[in-house]
Formats: sequence, C-alpha cells, structure tokens
Amino acid sequence: MQVKDLSPAEWPWPLLLDADPSRELIDAYIHQSTVMGLVDGDTAIAVVVLMEREPQGVEVMNMAVAPSYQGKKLGKLLLAAAIERSRQRGIRRMLVGTGNAGIGQLAFYQKMGFRLEAIDRDYFIRTYPEPIFENGIWCRDRVLLSLDL
Repeated sequence: MQVKDLSPAEWPWPLLLDADPSRELIDAYIHQSTVMGLVDGDTAIAVVVLMEREPQGVEVMNMAVAPSYQGKKLGKLLLAAAIERSRQRGIRRMLVGTGNAGIGQLAFYQKMGFRLEAIDRDYFIRTYPEPIFENGIWCRDRVLLSLDL
C-alpha cells in the first residue's frame, strides 16, 4: 500500500460519495483540491480531499475508507500523511467539518488531535435536499474542528 496523489481519472467516486452524498457539492470543490489516496495495487482504498482555505490553512473536504478496509487504522495513516504534507508546505492550520451525528468521525478526528471549534447550526438542512441520518440521529448541524500544525 502507498499514499499518492490521485489524478481525476483515479478519483474513487464511490468512496467520495460515501463521505458526501452530493456529487454536485463534490464537483464544486474537488477540482480546486488535492486528492490523496491510499492505494492497494491499482485500487484506491481510502481517500482524503484537501482544499486551501485561508492563508496558511487547509480544509479536509472529504475523507473515506472503503468499508472492507475500515477498522485497520488506514484512515489514520492517510490523514497523518495529509497532515505531514500540509506541514511541509507551510500550512499552519487544518480544518474539518463533520455531521453532528457522525459519532465515529468526531471521535476519529479528536484522536488525531483536532479540537472542537464551532457548530454551524442547520448546515445539512440548508445544504442537502433530503434529510441525512447517521447512527439513528438526524444530521442537522456541522461540527467544525481544527488542528494547529
């Protein structure tokens, strides 16, 4: 397995859509972003999309691990590579937004050192036409977390 930048032809759309169910929203940011993948042979088994946001800042726009590879610390490996690359590029701050119902995601990012920063109330109601449910919870609010690099 190796971490590498993915070209548009290599973008793993099923994984990207696991993390964000709107192809239109992904299309709005992915072309201005860096797409990194954890690749096993010719197959991307994990993906992270990073977009520069502010001077010396980057946002994790999308991150997913293929279901059959989850629970093997591969997301941690890929995010650690993205953090290290950001540091090497002089990025000072990394942001990520996730749903209030994403209990696993909230735990994952905090274990990686991210801290709670803000809540964007009703973000998912404003942004997506259909309600999103995770863990039996209506995903209404976006929780923003940050990591100082």
